[in-house]
Amino acid sequence: MRIIGILLVQNEERFVRRAIENVIAFCDELILCDHASSDDTPQILDDVARRHPGKARFHRVRSPRETHEFLKPFAGTPTWVFGVDGDEIYDPAGLARFRRRLEVGEFDAHWVVFGNVLNVTRLSEEPNEAEGHLAPPCRSMTKLFNFSAIDTWNGDTPERLHGGQIAFRHGFHAGLRCALHETVEWDDADFRCLHLCFVPRSRFDSPGGVRENIMDRHAWSWTKLCKKCRSLVFGVPTTNWKLEKYARGEKVRKSAAAFFDLLPPQTTK
Repeated sequence: MRIIGILLVQNEERFVRRAIENVIAFCDELILCDHASSDDTPQILDDVARRHPGKARFHRVRSPRETHEFLKPFAGTPTWVFGVDGDEIYDPAGLARFRRRLEVGEFDAHWVVFGNVLNVTRLSEEPNEAEGHLAPPCRSMTKLFNFSAIDTWNGDTPERLHGGQIAFRHGFHAGLRCALHETVEWDDADFRCLHLCFVPRSRFDSPGGVRENIMDRHAWSWTKLCKKCRSLVFGVPTTNWKLEKYARGEKVRKSAAAFFDLLPPQTTK
């Protein structure tokens, strides 16, 4: 069994080093992909790859679609593929415990595993605390896929681990989803993530702004076009997908110490 991590980012200079360093021990290999960043993100990814030769490798991609090509050779092999974003800070000690559970086959009968998430609206250093919305009732955006369950994952994949057509092996299907966040409390979870989706992650982010994901920014669909037309012609307000999915339920406050103990605070030029 091995774990292949893959990161796809654009303008994530503030937290991306932390995001990588917190998962690198969990992964056997880490593929770092930057798409058209204009801040210091590419330099950070390159530096991390140089510091971890043989484990991390850095790629500049012209299109997010290229990133799924890196994963196709792992289909049908005893591999877990772990998708990570630059705004996802995992609990490294929890991941170490969770890796042992993967190694003994606890989740082998599942196609995908979802973990606990706190969608962060405010992050403070004194005290080291995060405030936001938990999953559930929010959705879990963690991405851990069992590639031994599939023969191929081809077709139209706008970025890694999204879209396309999956050919499952006998005994597996898309419904074999393990939703740990629905059965395990945040404080007891091994596979848990601070999702900094509502926190500025680059010098180019507006305070309080909520930016779209890479795939959302590059998507072009009739649904998206119709929403814009209704807004322009009829004055119908457009809704923010992230707010709808990640800002549900009451706000809670949780300690962030377990997520930020490994490295000193990062600075942005």
